[in-house]
Amino acid sequence: MKVLITAATRHGSTFEIASGIEDVLKSTGIETVLTVPERVADLNGYDAVILGSAIYAGNWLAPAREFVARTLWALRTRPVWLFSSGPIGDPAKPTEAPPVVAEMLEATGAREHRLFAGRLERRDLGLAEKAIMTVIRAPEGDFRSWNQIEAWAMQIARTLQAEHAAAAPTGQATEQPVGAGH
Repeated sequence: MKVLITAATRHGSTFEIASGIEDVLKSTGIETVLTVPERVADLNGYDAVILGSAIYAGNWLAPAREFVARTLWALRTRPVWLFSSGPIGDPAKPTEAPPVVAEMLEATGAREHRLFAGRLERRDLGLAEKAIMTVIRAPEGDFRSWNQIEAWAMQIARTLQAEHAAAAPTGQATEQPVGAGH
């Protein structure tokens, strides 16, 4: 089983979430490939896809949307999970995913979408972004919950392993999922 994990990111925070997801899947014995959407030409050789995007101005970044458009048919033929990052503050706001997420869920046939809090560091921003941050009084900091991210990734790993085991020919030994029952 081989899983593609890809995330569109502007300042690296969303890709760090994707990397955390990859770490969990790898720890369970699942083969993964982690890359940005722009580097994926097709989905040949991948059994499942986890796709994420940062949210800016209420939308997914163009590389994630273009990835969906480019690989739509293939996405609809395999398990897909989506995630977004972007809400900031404590509690993180906004609390709901932007409308584009519903479109992406429907288009890809994804099993689930998760909205994770993001990170906003003034030093990472351009001049225009800093001005907007000041005007809207956006709080600075890292609001990501690694426990939530890792729990979601483990849920995906267990689902994939259970489906893989169920699809194995009768009488063929299957490996026990790592971390099962913990």
